[in-house]
Amino acid sequence: MTLVGRTRARGVETLSLDSPATRNALSAALVGELADALTDCAKDTDVRAVVLTHTGNTFCAGADLRDPPPPDALVALLRQIVELRKPVVARVTGHVRAGGLGLLAACDMALASADATFAFTEVRIGVAPAVISLPLLPRTDPRALARYYLTGERLDAAEAARIGLLTAAGDDVDAVLSPVLDGLRRAAPQGLAETKALLTAKVLEAFDRDAADLTALSARLFASPQAREGMTAFLERRDPTWVL
Repeated sequence: MTLVGRTRARGVETLSLDSPATRNALSAALVGELADALTDCAKDTDVRAVVLTHTGNTFCAGADLRDPPPPDALVALLRQIVELRKPVVARVTGHVRAGGLGLLAACDMALASADATFAFTEVRIGVAPAVISLPLLPRTDPRALARYYLTGERLDAAEAARIGLLTAAGDDVDAVLSPVLDGLRRAAPQGLAETKALLTAKVLEAFDRDAADLTALSARLFASPQAREGMTAFLERRDPTWVL
């Protein structure tokens, strides 16, 4: 079964997360297939830019708790998006949770419909947004990120744009996306590649400095008793024992 759909129009490759039954959760298989698709895009000189989107009402629900990818595989995927010498634009028309927000932050631009919602839910299952902080911390408002990391509150598209999680949002995401793709199609491949390198330098510094420590933190937390309780409670649709 294919988990990532691929289409192309005038040099723009659209990769669609296509596992709606799991709300496009980041399973080991989905992460691997998306990484392979990005590798193909990197090699293909006919691809000017990449749009990352989804089927169903959820862009990505975060890690698949039944089949989570190894933390180093998620780090590699996020870095691959950042390092790809072609712009990657996220197109969101649904909900984004936890690890899915790392995908958004790794993209060069993130555009969403006005009814999209976002939440860092890690603290509610006993873990932390560790690995996804690599692209998030350099690109997002720190005060706002502190609030939403620590509370797990849901935020709407307007707030997500205000804090830098999104580039822009609108009632019709494709109307927002259209001028962006027109601009990318008018840009020279060399100009895009070198300009992206300028923009991502600080993000890649964070990967070089912190990836190993945050990968170890993620692995330790997911193996902890509190995380086991949190994940079990989530799957059983009940409150974990620490809720007051």
